[in-house]
Amino acid sequence: MTKIKICGMRDAANIKEIAGLSPDYMGFIFYKKSPRYVGDDWDPAVIAQVPPEVRRIGVFVNEPEANMEAAADKYRLFGVQLHGNESPEKCRSMKMNGLIVIKAFGVNGALDLDFMEMYDRHCDYFLFDTASKNHGGAGEKFDWERLKTYKGDTPFFLSGGIGPDDVEAIRSLNMPNFHAVDVNSRFETEPGIKNVEACRRFIGELRKRI
Repeated sequence: MTKIKICGMRDAANIKEIAGLSPDYMGFIFYKKSPRYVGDDWDPAVIAQVPPEVRRIGVFVNEPEANMEAAADKYRLFGVQLHGNESPEKCRSMKMNGLIVIKAFGVNGALDLDFMEMYDRHCDYFLFDTASKNHGGAGEKFDWERLKTYKGDTPFFLSGGIGPDDVEAIRSLNMPNFHAVDVNSRFETEPGIKNVEACRRFIGELRKRI
């Protein structure tokens, strides 16, 4: 069954409500230029209410390892999602520190399979997102047909403009390494605030047995 990640969370009450829907992952953005940035000195109590079965993922862009490790310790993150120019060596180092590593790749044409292969053994997951200058959050889809060329061993998250009406299209993606969908802006009432009912319906429909 396809897993579900709700990303771009930061508001305490909204986090509590979304956590109650039991997504598989919840994402928190630690990139200061993002409109969904959690903020400086974010209170760890906000994220502490997320139950352990909902895996907490910190999203970073070209952040020093020491800063990511400090955030992971402070907020008890399960893993990191890297949206910058992080090297395979940096991914490996974070993984060796006990964190799940999700490496994001922006897609605006054919997948650069040779480039991705360098990361294959050093990441737990890849994430394919629509390429944008802001490192994600564009709210636009790329051509999912391009995923058919991916034959790598690393399971992947699908991101980029996924909305409430995409359940059937997601179900039609018959790919062995398709691990999860990552949703964000198209489920929002404003940046960082998710529409709880829209998320509830989406999760229910995607998990419904057919």
